Amino acid sequence: GEDAEVAGSYTIAVTNRDNGCEFANWTVGNTAAGIPVSITQDGASVTATVEGVVGSLLTLSLGANVYTGDVDGDELALTLYGTRSQTDGNCTFTNNSTLRATVDGDALVGRIDYTRATNGNPDCARLASCVTYQDFNGTRPPS
Repeated sequence: GEDAEVAGSYTIAVTNRDNGCEFANWTVGNTAAGIPVSITQDGASVTATVEGVVGSLLTLSLGANVYTGDVDGDELALTLYGTRSQTDGNCTFTNNSTLRATVDGDALVGRIDYTRATNGNPDCARLASCVTYQDFNGTRPPS
């Protein structure tokens, strides 16, 4: 089938879920709303830029605020590869994030995962497979 047209200015709400990566200041069940996300599309290629305060927080913790990926039918799969290196003992890691969503008209519903890419040091063992995630939904103005 055809790929959904997803470009637009969305307003997103998130709910914090499991904090497997032990992020500081993460409270399960906390919500945030009114997050501006601008999505552009070129064929199947999609870019989502998280704006406002949350975009600044993403840049601070991951080193970027732009997700890239594609749309396949009504499914979005986007990734943000973090560039901000951190250490834990002899483990060096960056935080990555993936956004998966289903598109339904002017609405998006999905999940945002945060994972860690490590240098493979044994000190990284507990970080290598952790997942912290949020459920989210959002809408854009009717087209």
